[in-house]
Amino acid sequence: MIVRVWAPAARRVECVIEGKARAMQREQRGHWTCEVEIGASYAFLLDGEGPFPDPRSRWQPRGVHEASVALRLDEFEWKDDTFTPVPLSHAVLYELHVGTFSPSGTYAGAAEKLPYLRDLGVTHIELMPLATFPGNHGWGYDGVCLYAPHPAYGPPRQLQELVQAAHDEGIAVLLDVVYNHLGPDGNHLERFGPYFTDRYRTPWGPAVNFDGPGSDEVRAFFIDNALAWLRDYHFDGLRLDAVHAILDTRAVHFLEELTARVRQLEESMGRRLVLVAESDANDPRLVWPLERGGFGLDAHWMDDFHHALHAALTGERDGYYADFGSIEQLAHALRRAYVFEGQYSGFRDRSHGRPRENVRQDQMVVFSQNHDQVGNRGFGERLSQIVDVPALKAAAALVLLGPFVPLLFQGEEWAASTPFLYFTDHQNAELARAVREGRRREFAAFDWEGRGQVPDPQAPETFAASRLRWEELATEPHAQMHAWYREMLKLRREHGAGDLVHVELDEKQSVLLLQRDRLIVAINIGEAAVAVEPPPGAWEVVCASAEDCAWQSLPRHGVLVVRGKGDGLLLS
Repeated sequence: MIVRVWAPAARRVECVIEGKARAMQREQRGHWTCEVEIGASYAFLLDGEGPFPDPRSRWQPRGVHEASVALRLDEFEWKDDTFTPVPLSHAVLYELHVGTFSPSGTYAGAAEKLPYLRDLGVTHIELMPLATFPGNHGWGYDGVCLYAPHPAYGPPRQLQELVQAAHDEGIAVLLDVVYNHLGPDGNHLERFGPYFTDRYRTPWGPAVNFDGPGSDEVRAFFIDNALAWLRDYHFDGLRLDAVHAILDTRAVHFLEELTARVRQLEESMGRRLVLVAESDANDPRLVWPLERGGFGLDAHWMDDFHHALHAALTGERDGYYADFGSIEQLAHALRRAYVFEGQYSGFRDRSHGRPRENVRQDQMVVFSQNHDQVGNRGFGERLSQIVDVPALKAAAALVLLGPFVPLLFQGEEWAASTPFLYFTDHQNAELARAVREGRRREFAAFDWEGRGQVPDPQAPETFAASRLRWEELATEPHAQMHAWYREMLKLRREHGAGDLVHVELDEKQSVLLLQRDRLIVAINIGEAAVAVEPPPGAWEVVCASAEDCAWQSLPRHGVLVVRGKGDGLLLS
């Protein structure tokens, strides 16, 4: 196979194949090429320095500092020609971390759980980042070999097999990719060319050079990476991490160019591909079409919904939760997803967001939990470790019976007792020490009620503690929560997605009334039981979060769902 590398400043580039150096041929605009046999290990010497792995390596079985292995990915026999993903308007997303999702922590282990996810009602799984990172376990957001799937989870063929197995079950697969920064250990890109810039800086390190000299090739590197995951592994879409940290002043923004290229691939493959952005900017331009001046993405995560829900149920007001907590905000989030649409934010000490204009309900992804909101707590507490079962049921009803695209975080559906901690496996001792001390400094000012220091990210037991315990499904309260999630997802399927027509708020009694299709959902967000005026017309009770849930006495955090029998069931 022909191997090509971009190293514009190098005077001499050699390819070290199975330990033997061979001069590479220089081509236009700083590209160098040579031929490498499939299965051979190879690396590059740049003016005698190195060897460094291939920036576009497809396989790094021995880690981020070692030689790459030449690999073909077009020999897998795909059998998913007839598979059509459920559109986002009817989707239920499920975020999972391959290393902690199953007992084996592998692609094969995740594949074994696909029938369970299908039966639950999941339509899309979203894999946390797979780009190779240092060590065996981590979240994946410090990946450095962006084209090579992490070897601890299994070889590339097993990743292809996981995607094929998901398609066999009728489940689409999204991949989380990180294009705003690279991890610090094993990041050799700057040795090859101007991949980074000192004009900007992200919270995680140097910013990627998307708009300076040499940025044409830098943009091509990241866009080709996106296309490779979609083409070679048949992913049905990508979740783009923290796009607000993709800093680009060019007339055509990187995200706009990425969208256009993905649409071209979509047309050539005859497959629908989706792009979902994570952003805390509350910017509708992310999903506006290209011709309107937007970036043309399919959907974006909506943190405001999570913050409004979390603050209302937990009473927490630390950090960004200081801007949230009222039931009015929660009602606003249920109507519009955005809470801040240009208003002043005390947490930021400035106005935040812009009005949600020309954004459909199926272009916003909402959640009560995700890897960030759980794992970035000091002790990795899930919502189930902060609130009780009634509050968990209320949260599930608001996410799953609301109008937006719901996302579940692995184990949420049975109130898993395991935390999701921040864990790393850095092989560089100095970096490991810095991460450990930085984590403890970050949470030093928090009152953990005598719980002591936050867990050491580098400790093996921190990673082990984050593995799901599937045996919990057979015990209480986990079985009860699992049954509730199944019921909520069943109602969502039966009564349409995105068809919420009205939200009514009784602020005095802290009660929310939601109507979608012929369903009315009453949720008591408050701490005391209240009497609620029943809806007009004929109706029947479909389900309740507790036996004592009734219109005349809706208990604390109680949920009552009724179905109309005639034409008169309307909230307004």
